[in-house]
Amino acid sequence: MSDTKPEHCLILKRIGIDTYREHVAYLHRDCPLYQTEGFRALSKLEIRADGQAILATLNIVEDDRLLGASELGLSTSAFEHFQLNELTPVTVRQPQPVNSMQAVRAKISGERLSQAEYNAICQDIVQGRYAKEELAAFLVSSAQSGMDREEVLFLTKAMTDSGQRLNWQETMVVDKHCIGGIPGNRTTMIITPIVAAYGLLIPKTSSRAITSPAGTADTMEVLANVDLPMEKLRSIVHEERGCLAWGGTANLAPVDDILISVERPLNLDSQGQMIASILSKKLAAGATHLLLDIPVGPHAKVSNMRDAIQLRKLFEYVGMHTGIQIEVVITDGRQPIGTGIGPVLEARDVMQVLSNDLKAPADLREKSLQLAGRILEFHPDVRGGSGYMLARDILESGRALEKMNRIIERQGKRPEIDLAELVINVKSDRSGRVSAIDNLVLARIAHIAGAPLNPGAGIDLHHKIDARVRKGEILYSVYTGFQANWQFVHQFLHEHGHGYHIS
Repeated sequence: MSDTKPEHCLILKRIGIDTYREHVAYLHRDCPLYQTEGFRALSKLEIRADGQAILATLNIVEDDRLLGASELGLSTSAFEHFQLNELTPVTVRQPQPVNSMQAVRAKISGERLSQAEYNAICQDIVQGRYAKEELAAFLVSSAQSGMDREEVLFLTKAMTDSGQRLNWQETMVVDKHCIGGIPGNRTTMIITPIVAAYGLLIPKTSSRAITSPAGTADTMEVLANVDLPMEKLRSIVHEERGCLAWGGTANLAPVDDILISVERPLNLDSQGQMIASILSKKLAAGATHLLLDIPVGPHAKVSNMRDAIQLRKLFEYVGMHTGIQIEVVITDGRQPIGTGIGPVLEARDVMQVLSNDLKAPADLREKSLQLAGRILEFHPDVRGGSGYMLARDILESGRALEKMNRIIERQGKRPEIDLAELVINVKSDRSGRVSAIDNLVLARIAHIAGAPLNPGAGIDLHHKIDARVRKGEILYSVYTGFQANWQFVHQFLHEHGHGYHIS
């Protein structure tokens, strides 16, 4: 006679609730299993059916209209992951203990973790075994205790191995990344079509914003679909030599996307996690050569050259031990790049540069050409120092715009999105010269205005550093779509100021 306790069957039901990448299950409070099996709200369930299994966080329902006592509800993400029909019988049980939490507790205590421990943590995360508070504990402990360079390497490898790795069957696959912190710095969307027009392979899979008002994927989504199935992404890259897509659907380092979903509300972006996040995505995307932009400025992520050089060495160490050639460029991070902050406004700036429009922001154009030139110089046929002129020729000839338009069409052109309707014109309280701009304040204002969730929200800058302004002159305009955001922006401006220093 078996001592194994039988699993209990419930009837599957889809509950139309978007829980954003978190699998959530719902049981009725009167379900016999709720008390007899020791289930509790926010605990984990293991759900099985037809040879499949998922882990989900349990929520308890008291409304008979939503769920019956013999039913198991699944949130949208969990139901789609299961790919089963409603009314399918499923079994539920307590999951096995998450053994890797011992390593997280060790990290909380300030201990150093091994490759095996980071592997175990990442595998448990990607399998859905961690609750949100446990993910937060891992992220905060890593940020507070810090990681030495070997730990950053261990985490990078573990995150890379959490999903699939692309192989483009080419000896050179280039990529570009900026560590962030500079509003409006949308050079990637200009560099990619320039490099692809030359013929180098640049499959650009980008992330959405973590702490900024827009990531490359958020801004590209104004122009084209970025949520591409793997087969379509491969087809576009092979035909156009490049793409500008979101990396989340390609199952590239998927543990990174899970961690980002927790980092975003915590406004957390620690150095070790940042390096592992960036390089794991690049390695999984099949990159062999990476140009890395580290902006330095008083209100950037990196405030001084000493820290920038230290960060460069750490990137180069991890790159050397993971097989990706990295060139680091340290750039001016004293102020936003371009004039728009927020998806719609940044997309406008990008298309102005690609169209050789006279109104195009000169700083965005120049920085994009400098970085694109450095990438072109990865190719053995491009002599050192000649990449800039080559990139400029591709841009001015219209080849970059033509390439961008083809990528947009292939990814799926989106209808035009308008700017948000409510406008706040922020004016100078004195006459003088703009001596400094606080990137953090402007990014925060654009975020409060609704960017990037509302793509039409953001900031349109009218003056940059060294500009002369008169008292009462508009420094920038804030666009927001909702009255509540409008009020929040006004409150922030009243409490923290406009972020411009006039001398």
